[in-house]
Amino acid sequence: MKPILLIACVLLLASCTQESQNKIGRAVQNWTGTNGVLEVYAGDKLVKRFMQIDKLSTASGTSSGVDRPYRFGYGIMDTNLNGISDDGEKKVYFEFSDYSTSYVFFESP
Repeated sequence: MKPILLIACVLLLASCTQESQNKIGRAVQNWTGTNGVLEVYAGDKLVKRFMQIDKLSTASGTSSGVDRPYRFGYGIMDTNLNGISDDGEKKVYFEFSDYSTSYVFFESP
């Protein structure tokens, strides 16, 4: 019975579109959590860093359900850009544009 269930799950996943597979992957990642870091750049210079981010979310229109062109989340703002959560650095809400913001998001090593 277990092999049949496994084959059915694999076939179901394979039949999903790439976007559906991405949503499933994000749902699992959001459930398990991450320790993400978001770095925002102005040209080649690092200007902001947010650490200990659980997830980044894409905003959706309230009535339309259409994705909006910005992302948001919560994280500790690394004000001195030293990569360490120092005393006095607090968890903040942030938003950034998908169109005009140069950023890198990665899991903290």
